[in-house]
Formats: sequence, C-alpha cells, structure tokens
Amino acid sequence: MQLSEKCLGIAPSITLEIDAKAKALRAAGEDVIGFGAGEPDYDTPEFIKAAAIEALEQGKTKYTPASGTVALKKAVVAKFLKDNGLSYEPSQIVISNGAKHSLFNALYAIINPGDEVIIPSPCWVSYPELVRIVGGVPVFVPASVEDDFVPKIADLEKAITPRTKAIILNSPSNPCGYVMSEAALRGIADLAIKHDFFVISDEIYEMMVYEGEKHISIASFGPEIKERTIVVNGVSKSYAMTGWRIGYTASAPAIAKAMGNLQSHVTSNPNSMAQHASVAALTGPQDELHAMVKEFDERRQIMVKMINEVPGLSCRTPKGAFYVMVNISSAFGKSYEGKQLTGSLDFCSALLEGEKVAIVPGIAFEADDFCRMSYATSKENIVNGINRLASFVAKLK
Repeated sequence: MQLSEKCLGIAPSITLEIDAKAKALRAAGEDVIGFGAGEPDYDTPEFIKAAAIEALEQGKTKYTPASGTVALKKAVVAKFLKDNGLSYEPSQIVISNGAKHSLFNALYAIINPGDEVIIPSPCWVSYPELVRIVGGVPVFVPASVEDDFVPKIADLEKAITPRTKAIILNSPSNPCGYVMSEAALRGIADLAIKHDFFVISDEIYEMMVYEGEKHISIASFGPEIKERTIVVNGVSKSYAMTGWRIGYTASAPAIAKAMGNLQSHVTSNPNSMAQHASVAALTGPQDELHAMVKEFDERRQIMVKMINEVPGLSCRTPKGAFYVMVNISSAFGKSYEGKQLTGSLDFCSALLEGEKVAIVPGIAFEADDFCRMSYATSKENIVNGINRLASFVAKLK
C-alpha cells in the first residue's frame, strides 16, 4: 500500500522536533534548558480561564458557526479598529484553529497549482511547507544580517514573475525579530498593487515590540492594498493561549467566504469554549499582556548582551517577537568531541547532547549560518543556558 506522495513530501517541523527531543531528555531526568519553544512561558490570565469555565457551565459546548461566533467576530472587528485603524465587517472575519490554520485557509483560498508565493528569508519553518501543501511554489528572497534580515524592495521586485500570486509577510518576525518600518511596508504595498498580487500579513507577534517600535499593518495604507491583504492574527502569543488554538483572519468578503466554506468541510468550527474565552481576552484588561511584554524586553536585553560576549558568536538586537538569531558560522569546520560541525543542525544536536541546551538550527528557517533562541523563558534559564552555550563553544577544536 502506497501513502500519499503529497503527504510524504511534507517536511516535519524541526522546531517541534527539537522541542520534543528536549522534553524527552527532561522526562528522562536530564537538566535541559530549552530555548526552542515559540510560546510564552506564562500561564493564561485567570480572567480568560474563568470565561472558558463560564462557557462550560452555561452549556456553550455545541457547534458554533463554522467561521466563528458572532461575539468573537465582533470582538476581533473592534480590535482591528482600535489597534490598527482597520474597519471590517464581522462577515470579513474567519475564526480558525490557530493562526497556522488561518495561514493554511488563506493560501488554500487563493493559490492554484504552480502559483508562486514570495517568502522573505530567513522565514518561519511552516511557510514554505504550507505553500507546497496547497500546490504553490515558494520563492525565497534572502535578506542579509547587515539589514537586520529585512528584505530589500529591489530584491523582492526581482523575484516577481507572471506566476507570482502572493507574498507572505511576518512583522514582527519569527525567527528574526525585526519590525518592518512604514517605508518598507509601503514599498511592498506598492509592489502588490503594481503587480496585482495578494499579501498574507502574519501579525501574530503584533504586541511584542520594544524600544519604541510600532507595529503597522500593511492593510492600513488604503483601500487598494487592504483589498489585496489577508491579515492573520490570533490570541496565542499575546495572551499566552497557545494551546487554546484560536486564530483569525480579516480579508475581502470573497476571500473570507471562500475560507469559511473550506473550514466548514475541513474542521467545522473552532473550539466553542476557547472562542468564548478569546472574547474575554480581546475585550478584557490588558495589564498582564503589558507586564509580559515588559518582562520579555528585559530578557531580550540580557540574552543579546550575553551572546555577543561569547567569543565566536554574535547577534543583532531584535526589536520584536521573542527570538534572537545567533550567528554560529565560525563554529563550522570545528569539532566537538571528535564530531565535525558542518552546519546548524550539527551544532544544535551536539549542543543538546553535550551541554543539554536546546536551540533551533537555522536551516529550519532557510538560514544555516544561524540558530534561533527564544527568550520566552526565565532570566535564570537565559543566564545558565548561555553560560552552557559559551562552555560548548570553548570546547570546539
């Protein structure tokens, strides 16, 4: 019996593999410090959990409309208006099982076989795989560390062909931590209008910005780009609700309808209790969110300072999300306990086995000279983990 070639062609998520291996070592009694997880280390705020309990007690355990409850759609509409200056109707909002599901919905709704999707790189591991799953062709546009990994408009324009259907933006960025400037976003908006392609704008890290940076949604630059943009967001990162699996999109009516129809057959509705809790998250007090971001900022500064003090390692200062991209290329060609390191996967595997520190190899993000470290962990873990990383680097020969 032969399995689906389409399914067999999907590469596993290296980020989840590293996290799973670290958890397995930890379960076996090893003292592992993990910098791999893409989720806040905070618990979901109590008032949000209370809303989910309330939903259970009130019997809100049945099917909801496939594209989400009216209450949550209205809360999302209000959020877009307040935070982004964007006006949508509830019918333009599709609630999904997490932002990753929203990205799949968006791509499935617009991509035909052979359509090209521009992806600035380094990029989140799932973007190219999602494009391939729906029959599209990922087109990578590499950006340099000297530019803080922000793609140049000229490079993006060179990648445009008659088959270009969309570009995927992610600002604030995973894995790079950059926050796109208004000028850069306007340049991309001009390209999308000029060449008539869609923009899928992944804004899941919207609230995680530092040093006075401001998140701007590309859809806010006027009706022409708004019509072409599918904004993706969710509650996972901002409200420490990764396991609740609630994401959402805002788009033109025809796209929203197509995504809603797709979801009605593929998943039915998102979790009913989680939707009720997400209304509370979006409309309730934001104090804990702001406190979490302040703490992330402090951790960010510690991590960047310590990494740049390790001989042979370096990193830029990220302005958003909760990741640092560490340049490890000076280690390539050296050996650890007799094993030569030829790339980021070798580096990260040896680090996990030797010093019990889990970080994600840059090859997962189309950036093999780097690795990604998350500062969504305690300051104590950051200090101890980077000390172990420094010890590892010092042992390379």
